[in-house]
Amino acid sequence: MSGPSPGAELFVRHLLGYRDVVMAEMERTIRRKRFHRALRRRLADYPMRAGKGLRPALCLATCQAFGGTVEDALPSAVALELFHNAFLVHDDIEDESLHRRGSPTMHAKFGTAIAINVGDALNVLSMSPLLENTRVIGLEKALRVFHEIELMARESVEGQAMELEWVRTSAWKIADRHYHVMTAKKTCWYTCITPCRVGALIAIGARADLETFRRFGYALGVAFQIQDDVLNLVAEDGRYGKESLGDIWEGKRTLMLIRLVQACTDRERARVVGIMAKPRSRKTQREVDLVFEMMQQYACVEYARASSRAFARRAKLIFDRRFRDVPDSPHKAFLREAVDYCIDREL
Repeated sequence: MSGPSPGAELFVRHLLGYRDVVMAEMERTIRRKRFHRALRRRLADYPMRAGKGLRPALCLATCQAFGGTVEDALPSAVALELFHNAFLVHDDIEDESLHRRGSPTMHAKFGTAIAINVGDALNVLSMSPLLENTRVIGLEKALRVFHEIELMARESVEGQAMELEWVRTSAWKIADRHYHVMTAKKTCWYTCITPCRVGALIAIGARADLETFRRFGYALGVAFQIQDDVLNLVAEDGRYGKESLGDIWEGKRTLMLIRLVQACTDRERARVVGIMAKPRSRKTQREVDLVFEMMQQYACVEYARASSRAFARRAKLIFDRRFRDVPDSPHKAFLREAVDYCIDREL
């Protein structure tokens, strides 16, 4: 098997470089607030695990690709990462997830009450760098960034509500397009769309083409989420930081599950629906394995991977058409390489 391409290796080096800058500033932000010692440690728990740091990296790269500086975009990048980790803590509670980035989830380690408090604190802390923006980039741009963050948060919680409601009501009349809408809201805005839009706003202000970034970020984000769902099923043990087959345990309507329900026989569909309708505490390992085996039987993973690649092609087409006049730079190259990374990553 061939190793990663030179472009992929360069992308990962740049990704880690962006992450190091953001994590260092985040640590300083946490220290400056002088929280109680126990809370301070827990605030740094999720951020300091081996996460990718993709969201702040997209913000920093976009800003620099359009002529801005790291210093100008750093507060916003830190805010995005703090929001991201707050969402993760709360999502893990809502989904009853057991593992995050290779370790027990916050609520599994410390209990639900403490986890909710940590998630709340991360949300509150994210306001600090947004306020810092008034000094760093000026009031007008700071307010534009704040508006984008508010829109991101609103879209994200609505997407999460859609997914939770599907599980709560045992909804099965779900097509691929419904999954795409949910993913656009839950994943695309805070993973790709907003980081890129914020980076561009910081660099060039009102001249930023926000609609193009929405289209690019949507295609990129859906490709990213489908690959994430695939890895939940097929990643090698120890490499994927979440619980193996966790989406089946949690009853999530992934593209693979939607495809399975569409493709299988009536009798098989009744079996799958019966298993997936159970809360995780009542599912057995054998039942979860059975659903996965049926996904393999009906080539659902291959179907999802083909869909992810199609969205990635769309993202590249948008990027190449709309950003061809942006001067070449390592930061522009990083944004384009992000498309391949989202569908080729293994963790």
